[in-house]
Amino acid sequence: MNGKMKHGALWTIIFTIVSLAWIFPIALVVLNSFKNKAYISRYTFALPNSKSFAGLENYARGVERTDLIASFGWTLLVTIGAVLLILVCTAMCAWWIVRVNNWVAKFIYVLFLFNMIVPFQMVMFPLSKIADMMKLNTPWGLWIIYLGFGAGLAVFMFTGVVKGIPAEIEEAAMIDGASVPRTFFTIVVPMMKPSIVSVAILQTMWIWNDFLLPYLTLDLRKYKTMSIAVQYLKGGYGSVDMGAMMGCLVLSIIPIVVFYMFCQKHIIAGVTAGAVKG
Repeated sequence: MNGKMKHGALWTIIFTIVSLAWIFPIALVVLNSFKNKAYISRYTFALPNSKSFAGLENYARGVERTDLIASFGWTLLVTIGAVLLILVCTAMCAWWIVRVNNWVAKFIYVLFLFNMIVPFQMVMFPLSKIADMMKLNTPWGLWIIYLGFGAGLAVFMFTGVVKGIPAEIEEAAMIDGASVPRTFFTIVVPMMKPSIVSVAILQTMWIWNDFLLPYLTLDLRKYKTMSIAVQYLKGGYGSVDMGAMMGCLVLSIIPIVVFYMFCQKHIIAGVTAGAVKG
């Protein structure tokens, strides 16, 4: 018993140190967002004092220079639209794959798994060209692109969940006169809720923080997400307004951190729901 307690205490100390190492860069960004930009590079690790404290000046300057409010709106539109599209399409696809269960369905499932393996660098340049040709260089066009890249993980998780749902429940609903869409949305979807929430959290965190896909596909003269807007604080000859950048970074991570804190308990439930044999 004492040995187990010692091992437990040791692991607690180790994971506490690892957690602090992960949190430290974020804390450093928050700390420096309240300093005058002249002090950020010279006294990066020092606490703000009467000379270096800038108040909310960095935040105001960052919002003004990057038009961060408009960028927040575009980021919110892209994230909500893409996540909803991913959830609806992949949940229906996973249900079809499991219930049909023929060689076509199995082949499509393998393609979704392959989607998770292919490096993004292999398709980034053709993707940019195709997005321009098909007029997908808008926030709503970006929904379709995110659907393509996010479908692999979502279908993989949803397939495991659907395998654990007895087909007899759906058959009973259809015998009672329920159509296929009604059976799916009223019977299957409520039983998939933990995994749906889990996938929604993972996809939201990815899409909100993503820089490369919007940068490659969006028409940047009209649309900028928050991750792209922050990059416009870089000036000529490598100059960077570090104060404004720190302020914008803090403002951009606050929504997703709050979202994750409220939803993190659903991640384990969603992953466990898909952990079935099949």
